[in-house]
Amino acid sequence: MSTLVRIFWRVFFLGLAALILLILGINFLGKLPSLKELENPSIMLASEVYADDGTSMGKYYKERGNRSNVDYKDISPNVINALVATEDSRFYEHSGIDGYAVMRAVLKFGHDGGGSTITQQLAKNMLGQGSKNIVLRFIEKLKEWITAIKLERNFTKQEIIALYLNAVPFGDNVYGIRNASRTFFQKEPDRVSVDEAAVLIGMLKGNTLYNPRKNPKMAIERRNTVINQMVKGNYVTEADAAKLKSRPIDLTNYKKMDETNGLAPYFRDVIRDELKKWCKEHKNPATGEPYNLYEDGLRIYTTINPRMQINAEEAVAKQIPILQRALSAQPSIRKGLVWKDHANTLEAAMKNSDRWHNLEDAGMDAADIRKTFFQPTEMRVFAWNARREKDTVMTPMDSIKYHQQMLETAFMAMDPITGAVKAWVGGIDFKTYKFDHVNINTKRQVGSSIKPFLYGMAIQDYGFTPETQCEATQQYFPKYKNYVPAKNSGRTGTRTMATGLAWSINEVAAYIMKQFGDDGPDHFADFLQQINIPTKVAPYPSLALGACELSLYEMMWGYTMFPSGGFSTKPYYISRIEDKNGNVLDRFDTKRKEVISPSTAYTMARMMQGPVDFGTAAGLRDRLGVAEMGGKTGTTNDNSDAWFMGYTPQLLAGVWIGCDDRFIHLEGGLGYGAQAARPIWEYFFAKTLADKTLGIDRNAHFVQPENMKNPQMYDYQNIIDKTAPPGAEGADQGNGRANQYLDTSAPKVPVDSRLNSEEEKVLKEANGGDKPSFKITVKDAQPTEEPKKKPGFFKRLFGGGKKDN
Repeated sequence: MSTLVRIFWRVFFLGLAALILLILGINFLGKLPSLKELENPSIMLASEVYADDGTSMGKYYKERGNRSNVDYKDISPNVINALVATEDSRFYEHSGIDGYAVMRAVLKFGHDGGGSTITQQLAKNMLGQGSKNIVLRFIEKLKEWITAIKLERNFTKQEIIALYLNAVPFGDNVYGIRNASRTFFQKEPDRVSVDEAAVLIGMLKGNTLYNPRKNPKMAIERRNTVINQMVKGNYVTEADAAKLKSRPIDLTNYKKMDETNGLAPYFRDVIRDELKKWCKEHKNPATGEPYNLYEDGLRIYTTINPRMQINAEEAVAKQIPILQRALSAQPSIRKGLVWKDHANTLEAAMKNSDRWHNLEDAGMDAADIRKTFFQPTEMRVFAWNARREKDTVMTPMDSIKYHQQMLETAFMAMDPITGAVKAWVGGIDFKTYKFDHVNINTKRQVGSSIKPFLYGMAIQDYGFTPETQCEATQQYFPKYKNYVPAKNSGRTGTRTMATGLAWSINEVAAYIMKQFGDDGPDHFADFLQQINIPTKVAPYPSLALGACELSLYEMMWGYTMFPSGGFSTKPYYISRIEDKNGNVLDRFDTKRKEVISPSTAYTMARMMQGPVDFGTAAGLRDRLGVAEMGGKTGTTNDNSDAWFMGYTPQLLAGVWIGCDDRFIHLEGGLGYGAQAARPIWEYFFAKTLADKTLGIDRNAHFVQPENMKNPQMYDYQNIIDKTAPPGAEGADQGNGRANQYLDTSAPKVPVDSRLNSEEEKVLKEANGGDKPSFKITVKDAQPTEEPKKKPGFFKRLFGGGKKDN
């Protein structure tokens, strides 16, 4: 008996020591989650971006953070039944640990399934466990058991299933049931069928091995195993199971969401940095730490309108391939002559490439790396086709040249009254070209698109009117070493200011600048600051012609004052930020400041109808069928930049086109703002106006100030000379080169005749199914003789105007 007692106490103390060691081991590996942590499980959750109608645009996530939580009620019973039948058939009977399953796993060495319950698997996910060491894994198991019991005490069975399905990894680096059902079947999780649910749950056993995209045969076998388990659990009948198992796995709708697809990828990438900054400045009350954009499941609601965004992307897809075809056909590009004096550019691009960095990291020396750039290599490059890519063979150096020779673009549309940004296209293809051309930091020379600011200042501060007579001759600025701004009109004499704007006459702009006095350039630079243009520009006479660099974002900000009655309205694009539970954390709204008088704004809005009626963008208003609008073209030296800015009373949009390297550019009239940029703007507005759900009224009018009420209408016939100045359609009188500033020349050869069949197919789709017709038609508004003049509305309203000096 004493021997038995001794054995008992030995076993007791040994067991007690083992228990103490286990507890110490558990604590050594990390503390168990507290009740508070269990009530607020910290599973990483991707932040999601939404359009103005609630449409999901995309997410911000790190590798394991691409999740979207979904409630139990929003998960199909088919998914839940498949999960329980396959992973834990006694789920509704145990309290976190299934003793029967544990004993079965031990006695049969796991051949009939493991012993982990769904609750234990959730605990494992939450604790981030999975050691390969047998001893450590045993200790981890104890922690999982304890955590599982805590979970069962504090959550319902339904909540545990939802937490589990929101956390588990599926194939293709997709996490959570919502992302999985969207990726593999383009369905919300509440609409998944029995066989689709079996495919998804089947992947939990091995998300690579049973991935239907990578291993279709094994995926079918695993799906059928899950269906058989559902039959055993009485969730599916034998007859239905037989039908389901005979079906193939349909992945027709497979589409993995990543940061290169979804709505407005350039826009989402730009606001990422702003959101990161916001997160640093705001603490998450649940953790006491700053919010994490990639893990805290924030909901970011933006002002982007999905229909307008699609219209903008279609407009780019319609126009840029035409221009690219023309650019690629130019001898300087085709023969590689454009690179003759730009070896440094190629050298820098080579050394900044991923290829160079990867080979450098692999230990290859610079000389050997350089050699690889001149060896033909199989590669995939950007192309204007349905996939936006093609497989080819070329040297890496030729690949650099090829990609640098692609025309880029920027497009932005916004409500000029509220400042809400409605569409944003930062380039031709985000997958290949990540650099955004819309944002405030990407600046290009603006050319004649700056002239409305100059004219607005002349009216606001110097008493000019649209009928003020301006000298159309070259101007001298002694203070600036007799600088003479480039001329673009062969006609001398005087022109009304309205005519100067309509035809973008440089001499008129220079004349106006000179009327501001010797310090005119300084005054104009200050005026740009006053109307909220953030960039501080250098004060030179050439500023009158747009010899400064501004971003499209800034140009849009500046142009808001014309249709909004004199108010500068800052473009904004985030309306509110919510936490993962829908609690509003921050709101954003309109920021406006009056910078010019309502009468100046109205005068400019009406005067800017000249370019789109008779001038450099002639016929645009007529083709769109709108009552009132304003617009302005812009082209810089050598056609390096083409601009078009335009607006109706309700909507403002701007377009820029050019290559990232300014020495690569279109030649001839096709590179002018009216021919390169204007078609994108026009296509966008035509589609947007035709969509009645967007509420953009063709018959809307600019608000006319009370002090300008007059029964007489704006009289274009009297104010604007509808005959294009000499040089508008021919060579510049000074140097024999095509005029760079008057955007009136149409292509001599129909551009669509240059398209290959593949490009024509893509553009046909963008055109709504019709064969693309890309001839640029400009209504001929040049009469053989000028009409007789009569006193115009602005003369009657303002008087004779400013006298010439």
